[in-house]
Amino acid sequence: MAIVHDQVFATDERSEKLSLLPLTALVVGSMIGGGVFNLPSDMSRGASPGAIIIGWIITGIGMLMLAFVYQSLAVRKPDLNAGPYAYAKAGFGAFVGFNSAWGYWLSAFLGNVAYAVAIFSALSFFVPAFGDGNNLISIAGASICLWLVHFLVLRGVKEAAFINIITTVAKLVPLLLFVVIAIIAFNWDKFTFNFWGNPTGAEGDTGLGSIVHQVKSTMLVTLWVFIGIEGASVYSARAAKRSDVGRATVIGFIGALGVYILVSLISTGVISQPELAGLKVPSMAGVLEPLVGRWGAAMINIGLMISVGGAFLSWTLLCAEIPFTCGRDGTFPKWFGVENANGSPVNSLWATNTLIQLFLILSFFSKSAYQFFYFIASVAILPPYVFSGAYALKLALSGETYTNGSGRKRDLTVGLVATLYGLWLVYAAGLTYLLMCTILFAPGILVFAMARREHGERVFTGVELLIAGIIVLLAVLAAYLLIVGKISPL
Repeated sequence: MAIVHDQVFATDERSEKLSLLPLTALVVGSMIGGGVFNLPSDMSRGASPGAIIIGWIITGIGMLMLAFVYQSLAVRKPDLNAGPYAYAKAGFGAFVGFNSAWGYWLSAFLGNVAYAVAIFSALSFFVPAFGDGNNLISIAGASICLWLVHFLVLRGVKEAAFINIITTVAKLVPLLLFVVIAIIAFNWDKFTFNFWGNPTGAEGDTGLGSIVHQVKSTMLVTLWVFIGIEGASVYSARAAKRSDVGRATVIGFIGALGVYILVSLISTGVISQPELAGLKVPSMAGVLEPLVGRWGAAMINIGLMISVGGAFLSWTLLCAEIPFTCGRDGTFPKWFGVENANGSPVNSLWATNTLIQLFLILSFFSKSAYQFFYFIASVAILPPYVFSGAYALKLALSGETYTNGSGRKRDLTVGLVATLYGLWLVYAAGLTYLLMCTILFAPGILVFAMARREHGERVFTGVELLIAGIIVLLAVLAAYLLIVGKISPL
């Protein structure tokens, strides 16, 4: 998951402007987060090297188009600055906009749950009692950290720029060392052996399935590590030249994509696919330890703990900021938009961290808690991504904001590809996760109704009522299937 919050909440007000190089560094730093440390296992769990390559090609094209969408919309609709959900609301109505905001919030705080599990899973390298990061002692430790951060934020601690410096070094040094060592140890024969996977398996093994099935299995993983790509546009005001923002976005995106591809593919030339699939979080440590010894695994685990642990404060701020902003602009009830005397979003913070606490407890019942929560977080963020692409496409089709057709054909292509990529992600997510996500979206309908009534507005249009009814029905179905054991978390 990308880490954009350090810059968002720790931006200084200095007058000097940023050139292309520091802008590019900021973009790279915002994209490469904690998810990269478990890419070897996450990508290989259901895919062969050949399918992984195809998955990265699809993701590379799709995410680049999405980056172009946010770059274009920031220029064409500068008044819509309340986040990606604002585009969904402007283009497709209040209820679609609300669900995009709700999904964005769900994704943010569920991502924080996944990070908490990852931290304590890494800590188990030094203290084995923490297990996979979701046993009772890990949940207790994560809960203590959560509420310490909570009360720290309530006191008004919002700026932690120094943390970004520490976490950036902590994640880049282990990554670079891992890539160099893994390249030296890379075995071409191991990499090409069973390059496309075994669709049917052998001796009762179900195998990896078809290429399409394998590629689908990588999609939520690749989405997870790029969540936050929409945040690149926050640097626009600090750029010496506005044209550098677009170039920095592309260069930074390609740089992050290159790191992801190297980490996930080189690993398949070091350890076999079944071994990679079975590694615990962070799997990068499991790849490095046989090559250099225990110190290599220790370095990766420490890097992950510092990187993700340092980001926990900022992610708590981000999680609370989303409903706070929504409470201020009328998307959520006014209750969410309340500040305390220190300027902290007090009600939003309590609501967010209470939900994080609840899901930390629920993580105890998941066999693979880290993967489960980031899968759900990735599915939850699909509405703002899909509808942002669709809004860009709508503007290009209608010609709104375009003079003399300048750039319209380009934006038409970009919006179409970004929308199709978003829809492909919905398909690739699979029915199980889509159904489980509706359970989380259904309560949002009541929150939406409260917000509309506060402003004396009609709650639903005819189409919106139909959409709400479908969400509720699917949520009831999902709950039933969970109870009878037809679907289950990882």
